[in-house]
Amino acid sequence: MICCTRATVRGQTPSSASSQAIRIVGTVTAIDGTTLTVKSDAGASTAVNATDSTRVLRAEPGAKSLAEATPAQLSEIAVGDRVLVSAAAGEAGSPASALRIIAMKQADIAQKQKAEQADWQRRGTGGLVKSVNPAASIITIAAGARTVVVHVTPKTVYRRYDPSSIRFADAKPSSLDEIHSGDQLRARGDRSADGSGLTAEEVIAGNFRNIAGTVISVDQTANTTTVTDLATKKPVVIHITSDSQMHKLPPEMAQGLAARMKNPSGGQPGGGQGVAGGPPGGGGPPAGGQAQTGGWRQGGEGGAAPGAQRSGDLSQMLQRTPTVQLSELHKGDAVMIVATQGTPDSATAVTLLAGVEPILTAPSSASQSMFSASWNLGGGGAGEAAGTP
Repeated sequence: MICCTRATVRGQTPSSASSQAIRIVGTVTAIDGTTLTVKSDAGASTAVNATDSTRVLRAEPGAKSLAEATPAQLSEIAVGDRVLVSAAAGEAGSPASALRIIAMKQADIAQKQKAEQADWQRRGTGGLVKSVNPAASIITIAAGARTVVVHVTPKTVYRRYDPSSIRFADAKPSSLDEIHSGDQLRARGDRSADGSGLTAEEVIAGNFRNIAGTVISVDQTANTTTVTDLATKKPVVIHITSDSQMHKLPPEMAQGLAARMKNPSGGQPGGGQGVAGGPPGGGGPPAGGQAQTGGWRQGGEGGAAPGAQRSGDLSQMLQRTPTVQLSELHKGDAVMIVATQGTPDSATAVTLLAGVEPILTAPSSASQSMFSASWNLGGGGAGEAAGTP
């Protein structure tokens, strides 16, 4: 609760708090009478006891101050709700004594997340950063075969992914100065009429690894797969987590994408459209949610009917491909991976795409640009943590 993706609910700890006052942020995992067990995002569980003097408030996702919170009853708090607790530390072995509990309902968070995700899809774009011009307040990104100019303003909100985490919730406040050439970036805002530009309300960026290689082995117990990085010719252990996205391209789609990377114009009107029509680089249909025409249509080896405009972007298309389990990967399978920086011999997968044998025969710069521009971190896009602390 208590903090959302854009702002923090602010308020002073009640004056009765002593020097031993503690702040607990997390999810309610158990309720026993007036005692709540709160599990933090780091995994630590803390028991807090409410008393007759405990102040209970309910805040809505996106609230920016306590002035927007409303009084509530302890009985309204349920398992799964997010809470921010100001408490006085108890004696050894005793629960902390809650001075104030600010709660955000699980259903409200889910609704906010859904709306945020939809907006990122509808009004988002993404790709690899080609250049940053602070003086002109623009970021130029390569979105597949297209170039998109992202305009930033003094009101633009910046976040940057933690190098060791693929979760949007772990991203930290950032600035334009921290964005560099080669970063992967997604932005949300209003597009220009021709789709070549976007005025960003939010920008999130990170520096991730692109690995194309072949599977050497799979360890289901450790949730890892070891691949030979075709660029370095060395093995890399890829860790798979619950946030990692794993998909497999159908053969005809892989062949179509490879053909378009080898011949970007592909016979499409105007040429240079790359592998995914519609708004360049990301984010779904234009504002208003209207597809351009017809949706994605399979068209044999071309992947889509020649000359057809297609709605959505590659990230959306990949989300509709079959998921693949770690157990389904076998020695010799070709994979493309976006991963955390990790170490030279180990990284955590953001996205793993199998069935890419035809794509690896395309020019490496084209295939890496295509795949990096399609990233979708955090298992649900940049709206993943909307409304959470």
